[in-house]
Amino acid sequence: MWFAVRCRSVDPGRSWRRVGERFATGQSGSVTAEFAIALPAVVLVLALCLAAIQLASQQIRVQDAAALTARSIARDDESSASAAGRLVPGLAITRWAQGELECVTATAPAAGGVIALLGLELRASSCALGGGR
Repeated sequence: MWFAVRCRSVDPGRSWRRVGERFATGQSGSVTAEFAIALPAVVLVLALCLAAIQLASQQIRVQDAAALTARSIARDDESSASAAGRLVPGLAITRWAQGELECVTATAPAAGGVIALLGLELRASSCALGGGR
């Protein structure tokens, strides 16, 4: 049920309006404008979430490569140690000994899309007991 109310109007011929009638004074297209502003923000947040997941995945691969290399060096198996370089592109291995432990540090540049533009470097260290024990 509609109720008529008297209101001030720019159009003097139309001074009566029904309650519940949508006002057409400046409201047209406001939802479209709000959506046009919100959509890129939502897309940006989703892209950043996907980039973070990709970066975490690359960090796990660098850590796995460091662990594989440390175990291979501890067993004196150089062929397996070089195979770790194929797990992560651009992987650099630094080796050192700490007592009976054979340790490595693996570093690799972050790869893929927006992450590569940031110039991040992923780093992981791992140690294994030397002498094949």
